[in-house]
Amino acid sequence: MSAPVSVRSAPALGPALTGLLALATGLAVASIYYVQPLLGVLSAEFGVGSAGMGALPTLTQLGYAAGILLLSPLGDRVDRRRLILVKAGALVLALAAAALAPGFAALAAVCVLIGLAATLAQDLVPAAAALAEESERGKRVGQVMTGLLLGILLSRVASGALAAWASWRLVYGLAALAVALLMPLLWRALPSFAVATRASYWALLASLAPLWREHAALRRAAWAQGLLSVAFSAFWSTLALVLAGPDFGQGSAVAGAFGLAGAAGALAAPLAGSVADRRGPQAVIRLGAGLVALSFLAQALAPASLLGLVVVAVVFDLGVQASLVSHQSVVYSLDPGARSRLNAVLVSSMFIGMASGAALGASLLAHLGWRAVPALGCAAAVAALLVARRR
Repeated sequence: MSAPVSVRSAPALGPALTGLLALATGLAVASIYYVQPLLGVLSAEFGVGSAGMGALPTLTQLGYAAGILLLSPLGDRVDRRRLILVKAGALVLALAAAALAPGFAALAAVCVLIGLAATLAQDLVPAAAALAEESERGKRVGQVMTGLLLGILLSRVASGALAAWASWRLVYGLAALAVALLMPLLWRALPSFAVATRASYWALLASLAPLWREHAALRRAAWAQGLLSVAFSAFWSTLALVLAGPDFGQGSAVAGAFGLAGAAGALAAPLAGSVADRRGPQAVIRLGAGLVALSFLAQALAPASLLGLVVVAVVFDLGVQASLVSHQSVVYSLDPGARSRLNAVLVSSMFIGMASGAALGASLLAHLGWRAVPALGCAAAVAALLVARRR
């Protein structure tokens, strides 16, 4: 059975509520990706080189990982509806602060705060899992995850286009407004959730290690998705700098438009969830990791071309997103009473991988050139495939 919901009667997780949760999840997680197509613009404005600019996506993703690890376990102890609304308010303030940041150092500090507050997304996904019937949990989580994944990818389109048309500050200002407008809809639509435990906050944090030791499936999922996230982030966090370089000579609008290519892969999320419900998730996970490895191998070996980068973006995003939905289906089934904490372990591992990928990708790009980035992605995906095949 799904986790209990109380105080107000729980609505059925139908198309309207699923759509609202998907939209909210997408807007929340988009906040940590707006910066990626802006790196070329910000580098020129602040006079910071490619290696230094890598600090912005790295700090954002580290803030997200820290927020997942330190804040998401609260979803098992307090009313998740209240937690969602508080984080949404904090995210509005952080995005507004980014729009007003006076310099690079201030923007870097705000990036950490955006990452912390954007963990709102990882409270919304377990909320969907709790409201869904067990027989269709993978499907419903996949639909909400489509919102998350499209938020990740389409945020780049909006960010790059707005920066090219007007200003990077407008990107953050409009993002703050969008989340602010969403808050009353969430307040009205979400039920109050019964808490799963009365344990103290510190006891919840202490319980993460036993959960890690108890569930081998959690460990495999965290390692495999973390490695795939290294590949994912290395590509996306360096793409704007690669496109702005001498091989391509493109601006922020083109970098952002690549989100459309990646969005095609995100559309596989509901299908992956449905297949995982029917046939088990392991085959989907292995297929996804294999697609990531092959796409990056092709990028590393093929001649430089925009079309080649587009194809790579479609294929590896499909692989990463299908694997993520399947891994979440595995993790959510382990212990319904610890769903938020299990999700915290999985997603914090994933964003530690993303932070590592952003830092390594920027360093490789600066010292070895852009072909070193897909080589890193291929190696990380092969390692993820090996982890996923273990029993």
